[in-house]
Amino acid sequence: MDFPLIPVVLGAVLLLVFLYFFPISLWITAIFSGVRVGLFQLVLMRVRKVPPSLIVNSLITSTKAGMNLTANDLETHYLAGGNVPTVIKALISADKAGIPLSFNQATAIDLAGRDVFEAVTTSVNPKVINTPNVAAVAQDGIQLIAKARITVRANIAQLVGGAGEETILARVGEGIVTSIGSSISHKEVLENPDKISKLVLQKGLDAGTAFEILSIDIADIDIGENIGAKLQIDQANADLKVAEAKAEERRAMAVAVEQENRAKTQEAKARVVEAEAEIPKAISEAFRSGNLGVMDYYKMRNVQADTDMRDSIANPGGQSSSTKPGRDEQRLT
Repeated sequence: MDFPLIPVVLGAVLLLVFLYFFPISLWITAIFSGVRVGLFQLVLMRVRKVPPSLIVNSLITSTKAGMNLTANDLETHYLAGGNVPTVIKALISADKAGIPLSFNQATAIDLAGRDVFEAVTTSVNPKVINTPNVAAVAQDGIQLIAKARITVRANIAQLVGGAGEETILARVGEGIVTSIGSSISHKEVLENPDKISKLVLQKGLDAGTAFEILSIDIADIDIGENIGAKLQIDQANADLKVAEAKAEERRAMAVAVEQENRAKTQEAKARVVEAEAEIPKAISEAFRSGNLGVMDYYKMRNVQADTDMRDSIANPGGQSSSTKPGRDEQRLT
């Protein structure tokens, strides 16, 4: 006799589908745990693609912890994209630590993208934030490189909309730079580094942030470069370049003036040569008109000869310019 396999397989499939949409075992577990969840409500969770086990287990945990939550609250938070187990864990931790935290606050923090359980843990156990190296210059021009440790705890009321760790680091770094910059000498900062933390704490840097600053401790201070001397050297080099540029400008102007004077000298010499060229013509014209006699001419030549001799004695090897008119005159006569 053949065993009816197809009806058995079909029945098994139907049973699995029934048990999937009707999680009876989970419903019984909820009843024995003191959680009121209807079976039809679990079916609707399956239809809405909400894992019933997640909601029921979280509801059991919250009920055992003494919290008055409903399945609808947890299901709504899950459908909104929240992390239900993390919220329940955070609420239990806050309740045990005596931190006021409501379900609406926890869900808002979770939906805002922050880890609500980590926030509660940080509120109970403060954490330390190490700042990067902060460089600042004292009034004597010496650069100091400081590194601080910031002890903070979470401010539950400011977690939604409050600034994060980056803002704390930026504000503390700004406070360190201001404190070192207001110091007259770098030695004063090295002798009393606690002055920096006191001045920074007085500024109320945690306003508007998700943290409360408990303390700011200077972990290390190193001496950097002599920024003041470096700036003075750079300024001196800049002044030297400006002076060199001005000197070069004056030299160029002097060269231009010299060249201009040379051109004027050459022009004057040209006019002198041009004027001297008219002398032989004038002598020839004087001979023809009878205004100049032979004896006058020779007397003039003797005077020129005496002048050339005196010039040659005074300037050996030189050539007297007074002989040139005589040669020109000879050529013309």
